[in-house]
Amino acid sequence: MIDVSKHPCFNDKAREKFGRIHLPVAPRCNMLCNYCNRKYNCVSESHPGITSAVLTPNQALEYLEEAVSCRPEIEVVGLAGPGDPFANPVETMETLRRVRNRFPDILLCVATSGINLGPYIEELAELGISHVTLTINAIDPQIGKRIYSWIRDGNRPLRGERAAEILWQRQKSAVRKLKAYGITVKVNSIVIPGINDRHMPEVAKSIAELGADVMNCMTMVPVRGSVFGDRGATDGLKTEQVRSDCSKHMPQARHCARCRADAVGLLSEMASPLALKDWVDRQQSKSWSAHRPYVAVASHEGALVNQHLGEAERLWIYQEGPHQGDGFELREHRRTPLPGGGDRRWQSLARLLCDCRALLVVSAGESPCKALKNQGIRVIEMEGLIEDGLTAAFANQEIPPVMKRHFQGCSRGIGCRGTGTGCN
Repeated sequence: MIDVSKHPCFNDKAREKFGRIHLPVAPRCNMLCNYCNRKYNCVSESHPGITSAVLTPNQALEYLEEAVSCRPEIEVVGLAGPGDPFANPVETMETLRRVRNRFPDILLCVATSGINLGPYIEELAELGISHVTLTINAIDPQIGKRIYSWIRDGNRPLRGERAAEILWQRQKSAVRKLKAYGITVKVNSIVIPGINDRHMPEVAKSIAELGADVMNCMTMVPVRGSVFGDRGATDGLKTEQVRSDCSKHMPQARHCARCRADAVGLLSEMASPLALKDWVDRQQSKSWSAHRPYVAVASHEGALVNQHLGEAERLWIYQEGPHQGDGFELREHRRTPLPGGGDRRWQSLARLLCDCRALLVVSAGESPCKALKNQGIRVIEMEGLIEDGLTAAFANQEIPPVMKRHFQGCSRGIGCRGTGTGCN
């Protein structure tokens, strides 16, 4: 049996012991809330709708497997965007199926507006989804029309009171059906000053009658570029007053961390300890490495990495041996583009090395590094044996610190092309 008490978002006592991970597989949304702008992603942004990457269902499972191995306290897998899971039903349901098959005992939950939730509730129950969160900000269409710019019902865009009315009808139906299948329902409500703050007790009373389990009244934090971006945040005391008023009808969740769509770890952790963007970059690196079998080297004699890129008239091109442990083989030499031409020279070099995953060089300037990196070629500045550099480059590992070098220039002045002797 799955222990539902381990869900940190639904159980305050669980948040310091059990972790959660959000899998961002749902980029599209079927509504536009006036407090939302999903454009921005940076380390200082921490709210729903933000993610550093979007995953496919297959990637999501691979990422989850690595995350669980690193963070064994993870007990909950959630799908919460960055759009709406059921504006992306194919990706959402496929991800849930894969996760349930691989992790039969883990808690699964989704967060949605509820517009398109209804048709999938039966399968959610079959998959053992134990918790669903709906965002319900208004039950009065007159208020709802001020909160939502539009909703999309299938391919039909709706605005104004009609949109707000249909949204509330779908949400009511979804809560009833979820409870009929024994699924725990949390309702998130964004408290927007001057819009719905006084309306919240009515929302609480209505969702209580529908059978919802808990309510989470969330302070609106202004987001740049949204319609309500200039309104100012809800006063904390005001939010507490709203929670107190709503608590007469519904139990209140007061420990919400306003999680990003790529959150991972304990609720108390501000930043994700397993960086999703870094993981995606590593996967991409593995992918293109399989199609780039060579490493280029700037060397005078073919034993040491001892040339600056600007002075290299040719590059040594190496590949791995045919069998593991066979070392490396010199495939060929390639002439570098002639000096002159500015950035065009380095763009030509990048095309010349399109089948190379890395370039080992004593030093390279900002312009060639940029051109090479834009083509997915890793520039490794180092000194030492070519074989040591190749070992790290083919394994996609960091160069040992003792071999790293960052050329700063020297006293010989303008005109020095470098001697390859490691001078300063």
